[in-house]
Amino acid sequence: PPGERISFSFCHVGGGQNCVVDGDTIWLRSEKIRIADIDAPETHDFQCAAEKALGDRATARLHDLLESGEISLAAIDRDEDQYGRKLRIVLVSGESVGETLVDEGLARWYEGGRRPGC
Repeated sequence: PPGERISFSFCHVGGGQNCVVDGDTIWLRSEKIRIADIDAPETHDFQCAAEKALGDRATARLHDLLESGEISLAAIDRDEDQYGRKLRIVLVSGESVGETLVDEGLARWYEGGRRPGC
């Protein structure tokens, strides 16, 4: 489906309309979306200052990427995660934001479960 340009704010806690929660979670049209293919460092329940700092950089970069072009979503083999977030590949102008974050060292490919960032 064709993408659309959407303006995003930041929403560290609570819900939102169109906002970035952290480096791998957003609210889009009041629906919580978990970027399905990556794992970004934690900014809420972090283990050390370095993880929080990298998580903050990933969050800011994700925001910049989302603001840079037309957003579209692609489904994966699971609809939701255990927390009720929609699992989707997020694309901006046809490019995976997850792949960009991994390539830039701000996230890693998701391999199941949570891995410490310290």
